[in-house]
Amino acid sequence: MPEIKSLALSVAAWPARMLFPPVCAGCRRQVTQPGALCGACWPQLRFLEKPWCEVMGTPFSHDFGTGFLSAEAIANPPPFSRARAAVAYTGIARRMVQGLKFHDRTDLAPWMARWMLRAGAELVADAEVVVPVPLHWRRFFWRQYNQSAELARAIASLSGLPFAPMAVRRTKRTRQQIGLGQREREDNVRAAFLVPPEAEIDVRGRRVLVVDDVYTTGATVAAVTRALRKGGAGAVDVLTFARVLPGDFRPDDTDTI
Repeated sequence: MPEIKSLALSVAAWPARMLFPPVCAGCRRQVTQPGALCGACWPQLRFLEKPWCEVMGTPFSHDFGTGFLSAEAIANPPPFSRARAAVAYTGIARRMVQGLKFHDRTDLAPWMARWMLRAGAELVADAEVVVPVPLHWRRFFWRQYNQSAELARAIASLSGLPFAPMAVRRTKRTRQQIGLGQREREDNVRAAFLVPPEAEIDVRGRRVLVVDDVYTTGATVAAVTRALRKGGAGAVDVLTFARVLPGDFRPDDTDTI
């Protein structure tokens, strides 16, 4: 019976919960469920909601009607079709990203991915393959994992989409983006990515969903998009966990490195 099976699973999980009790994803206080936020941290998380720019996904203070675009999308159209993010990159969201990225908190990825699926539902519905922003092999060797790939793997698993972690390769070891201005970030990642010939089959003619942890200026995902289009991708959308909103950018904001 389902009730008995559920009880059995709860009993089996009891020793692990006693030894490793779930903690808040923001501040590490003990909580009742893994991946949850405590009562103090939850109100500090700003989810990005409609109305928003249909290209950039940046929220508007008022609903201007279907198809209304932000000044950013009009003045500097991106190479990708659409971008969405689950939360604003402030406070608790910043701590979660940095925990996943720099402190081995890969346990956060499935929970962050669930919020991303909610924000990017229309992108996921149209996607044919999920591709993470890659790390250079030297940085991957040092870190032992790619935070963007952890998020992308979870999104692919939860949505049932194909996951292509090797579809894009980072061909040069770029400087860390922290401390760089927008133009410097663009120069830093220019020509840094390519789709290797053996991976073109994964993206050719397909609508690709590129996954990253943070959208700061968009320099990294724009460079990845150009590589994918050159490799034959039919269209590219971008889904990130967090986004630095226009006007909030600081050169020391964390971006993909």
